[in-house]
Amino acid sequence: MQIEIFYKLFTECNFKFTTDSRTIHEDSIFFALRGENFNGNLFAIEAIKKGASYAVVDEKIEEDNRLILVDDVLTYMQNLAHFHRKCFDIPIIAIGGSNGKTTTKNLIINVLKQKYRAYCTQGNLNNHIGVPITLLQIPIDCEAAIIELGTNSPGEIEVLCKITDPTHGLITNIGKEHLEGFGSLEAVAKEESEIYHYLLKNNGVAIVNKDDEWLKRMSRSIEKTQYYSKKDVSIQSIVPFIEISMENKKIKSSLMGDYNLDNLLAAMAVGNHLGLNNEEIKQGIESYIPENNRSQWIHKGSNHILLDAYNANPSSMQVAIENFSKMSNEKQILILGDMFEMGDQAEKEHLDLLIWAKQFEFESIYLLGEHFNQVSANCGLETYGTMKALGENLKSKDYKDTTILVKGSRGMKMERVLEYL
Repeated sequence: MQIEIFYKLFTECNFKFTTDSRTIHEDSIFFALRGENFNGNLFAIEAIKKGASYAVVDEKIEEDNRLILVDDVLTYMQNLAHFHRKCFDIPIIAIGGSNGKTTTKNLIINVLKQKYRAYCTQGNLNNHIGVPITLLQIPIDCEAAIIELGTNSPGEIEVLCKITDPTHGLITNIGKEHLEGFGSLEAVAKEESEIYHYLLKNNGVAIVNKDDEWLKRMSRSIEKTQYYSKKDVSIQSIVPFIEISMENKKIKSSLMGDYNLDNLLAAMAVGNHLGLNNEEIKQGIESYIPENNRSQWIHKGSNHILLDAYNANPSSMQVAIENFSKMSNEKQILILGDMFEMGDQAEKEHLDLLIWAKQFEFESIYLLGEHFNQVSANCGLETYGTMKALGENLKSKDYKDTTILVKGSRGMKMERVLEYL
């Protein structure tokens, strides 16, 4: 069935759809996706019985005009998402980069909602499946959308740009992400630069951090640019929280550190470019509260805990630790978990990080994970085999008046340590 015809069915179903047969709503559409360990086609009949109006499948199951047979369900869903996106003549802002994408996205949506009916990627739906889901969820009355684009192997950003067709693009930074898939920092930069290439070919606008040499160089061919820089504002403080002045208007955020200052300035630049006034931008920034294990401040007894356990790579680890070192005159300890997707560079990157971190002379550095275990003895440090072992040791120290940074890759679930502090 042609996308144009199917889109009419999509509208008749009030844009309701799912890829999970367990969450079927009446008169919705079920996309029978398949992967290495699942085959949605097997649940298509069940979805219809539960009330779905149609199920999109790529295996012939039985004769039923409610089963829409296509060559490939994922490709069909991506094409439908692109068609839905093309129904909007609004700013569509693509966000890429190694670190800070989600925080920047959340800041931008907070700012834009002061003036527009805006929508953004929910959670971390930023891959080849998540992006089309996000696009299909854009409400029909939306006035601006922020779409997060993620990648862990070459070529993904180019594909996601074609589906999303952004009018604006922002790359947060270039760092050591997913080295298992890319192999080098240069390869990461090449992949992320696909956002700029798409904007260049389609007369789009790049929102560029002028303080970042990588991004300045990568974006130099783009005619339409909106720059932002730390030099454009007066920085009152970075720790414990970022406070800046802009044209005699103070903005107090709930974020800390140089890396979050860049995220904050990016959101301000987008707001400024899309016509918000300084008061609206201020309200958007100040109303943002970090959550979901991202730069969250947690107070337990006399201890102050910075929980930044949503993700980690060598670049984000370094900026987090360096900013943490500037924060307090109290005792400071690090609790670090493994960084994933480092490939054959895992041992080197974990060792380099520990050697670098020791210069700050923290009270203690606690480590968890197989990668740290391979190298920690070389630095005179111990790695714990389980979270329970690490936690019990922390408990025995009975820390008081201590500032603590907890960071690691998502799979390490480092937030579990909170029950021991």
